[in-house]
Amino acid sequence: MNHSDASTSRTAPAFVGLLVWGGLTAAAALFGSQFQAGPWYDEIAKPSWTPPSATFGIVWPILYVLMAIAAWMVWRTSGFRGATAALSLYVVQLVLNAAWPWLFFGEQLFGVAFGEIVVLWFAIIGTIILFWRHNKWAGMMLLPYIAWVTFASALNFTIWQLNA
Repeated sequence: MNHSDASTSRTAPAFVGLLVWGGLTAAAALFGSQFQAGPWYDEIAKPSWTPPSATFGIVWPILYVLMAIAAWMVWRTSGFRGATAALSLYVVQLVLNAAWPWLFFGEQLFGVAFGEIVVLWFAIIGTIILFWRHNKWAGMMLLPYIAWVTFASALNFTIWQLNA
């Protein structure tokens, strides 16, 4: 095997891993994106600090890219067997992440959505801690995500209270 063959054999699994973790993250994003603010959202009471709707379309793609890269980095550092708990919790938080828009925007269950986003928040914290143990940079890449979900939690709670 010449040097280029060895390089290719190491690169191919890395690329496949990036596709897997990117694909799982994209699937959560695509599911959640089906449920967006409709005309009813303009009519409900919201706090003055509610960002413009366009903000969400800018922030979430960036967060999803960071999330996918972080998961890939943990996988590259420790493999699935070495990071089973971290990567499994990552998948759990992806499911919770995808469910929130359905509850909030799709079903307009603001209280249930708030309860769910609190569970998501703890799942993200757990994921950050576990990722950090495998790859410090992967853990740090999730910090903007927890910051945004903290903000979204406060917004969800306030909307729930204003419209109860």
